[in-house]
Amino acid sequence: MSVLVSINCITYNHEAYIRHAIEGFLMQRTEFAYEILIGEDCSTDRTREIVEGYRKQFPDKIRIITSQNNVGPSENSLRLLEASQGKYIALCEGDDYWTDPYKLQKQVDYMENHSDCTLCFHGAKIFDEGKQKMISDIKPYANSRISPVEDIIFGGGGFCPTASLLFRKQSVEQLPLFFQKAHVGDYPLQMYLASQGYAYYMDEMMAVYRYGAEMSWNYQLNSGEDRLEKAIQLKEADNRLLEEFHRFTNGRYLMAIESTKRKNEFAILLLQNRIGELKKQPYRTFYKELTVRHRMKLRVRYHLPKVYRWILEMKKHLKKLAIVRLGVNR
Repeated sequence: MSVLVSINCITYNHEAYIRHAIEGFLMQRTEFAYEILIGEDCSTDRTREIVEGYRKQFPDKIRIITSQNNVGPSENSLRLLEASQGKYIALCEGDDYWTDPYKLQKQVDYMENHSDCTLCFHGAKIFDEGKQKMISDIKPYANSRISPVEDIIFGGGGFCPTASLLFRKQSVEQLPLFFQKAHVGDYPLQMYLASQGYAYYMDEMMAVYRYGAEMSWNYQLNSGEDRLEKAIQLKEADNRLLEEFHRFTNGRYLMAIESTKRKNEFAILLLQNRIGELKKQPYRTFYKELTVRHRMKLRVRYHLPKVYRWILEMKKHLKKLAIVRLGVNR
């Protein structure tokens, strides 16, 4: 039986998570054959050893794609796409995992019956590694439905959980220049695929996205003394990507792109503590959408910066005390 779906899993230093991801792949119950491609990017921990163990156990199902040197997530993803033999590609990074054994079957059934659908995605739960519990859901709609390109543009790269994406390999065999130049992979991929037909959302929680997993993209973005600068640079890069997508689509989504760019500019002003400009046009609408508590916090940060820093330090101190007390009670 020929392979219908290729599962693409990029991994780097995921020894604490990769087993969970692979077990989620292996538990899939399907009426078709599927393969598991793992892009092992020269991890410095035991990830390679773990995936090799699974490959030996399931040699007809698992293939490892690697090299002598680390190539980074973008190149790692591209080499998996090129090596895939299936008609469909399903994505799941090594620190996320699937929870529904019929996930692939449900998505493939829909795509096979709707040839004009170019992207199928579903809901996911968010697991906070720091708190060690589920904290939220990624659930953009109340019901299963077609997702307009405009929603995906405005929602950003996190609108569709990466571990939920399924699409035809044929759709990505000649990726446009704007995608190749992009600073991230998920966001341009979602916009591009949705613009080539339509995206369909299944209102089912069939995967888990780990927030704060060590070595993950969100962990690296939110850690380090330069995290503020990195957050600003990300928003600026998002706007450049949107301009490229605007040119690629000949202005078809002008209003959504302009609105999203304003939202990103608002976020940059917020990060830079330029509170006075937030209340002016064209950002006033976004400012009014903030909660009263958030606005009060901004005012304290802007008008009383020393008090604001003192509050943050006290919060850190109280958190440390709580941890110490918890240890004593144990």
